[in-house]
Amino acid sequence: MTELPRLTDRWLSESGGLIYHWRAWRYRAAWAAFNARVCDWLRQWVPPTTSLVLIGPSAGYTLAARFLARFDDITAIEPDPLARWLLRRRFAAAPLHFEPVDYLTHPAGLAHLAARHPQAALLFCNVLGQNVGTHAGTPLAHRVRRALHNHHWASYHDVLSAPQAPLHPLPATAPDTAAALAEQLWGGSGIEVCDHDTFGLGGSAGTLALWPLAPGQHHVIEWIVSTSG
Repeated sequence: MTELPRLTDRWLSESGGLIYHWRAWRYRAAWAAFNARVCDWLRQWVPPTTSLVLIGPSAGYTLAARFLARFDDITAIEPDPLARWLLRRRFAAAPLHFEPVDYLTHPAGLAHLAARHPQAALLFCNVLGQNVGTHAGTPLAHRVRRALHNHHWASYHDVLSAPQAPLHPLPATAPDTAAALAEQLWGGSGIEVCDHDTFGLGGSAGTLALWPLAPGQHHVIEWIVSTSG
C-alpha cells in the first residue's frame, strides 16, 4: 500500500488548535448538555474489543474517563500538539499512545487505517465532515463504509451548521435528507445553513444532538454506529 504522510502539527485550524481550546474553556457550561449526550452515546457503544483508535479527539473534551477505562490499548491520531499534551494530562490513567500518520487527507487513508488496526474499534471524534474531503468524486459516506466494512466503528460528526440556533426542536425521527432536516430546523428564516455531507454516514440517519459551539456557531451532530466486523 502507498505510504501515507506523517501528521503535520497544527496549532491553529478552523476546527481545532488554540482557539478551540479557548472555546472549550470559555463555553464549557454551554457545551455541558452536548457533552452529556456524547457520554451517553459512548456508554451504550460496546464494541467487542479492548483496543480503541481515537481519530481527532483533540483534548478529549467530549470524552469520559469511564469510557476510556474499558480499553487496554488506545491509539490517538491528533495533529494538535497542545491537544495531545492535554489529552494525556486529562486522562493520565488511560493506556494512551499517539500515532503520527495522516489517515484523513489521502484517498486511501481510511483503508490504511483499517489495515493498520485490524482488531481495534475506531471512534471518529467529530472529525468526519471537517478534515476529509471528497476524493475522485466518491461521496464520504461510501468511502467510509467501503474502507471500514470489517470494523466496528462509530462517529459523531457535524451534519449541519448555522450562525443561529435552530428555530424548531430536533425531530424525533430524522427525515431522509440533510436538506429536509435543514428545512425542518431553519426553514423560512433565510439563514444560510452549511451541509457537511455526512448525514446518514452509516447508511441511514443516526441520532442527533445540538452543539452550541460558540455564539454564532450552532451545529447539528449525528451519532452513527457500525457493527460490521
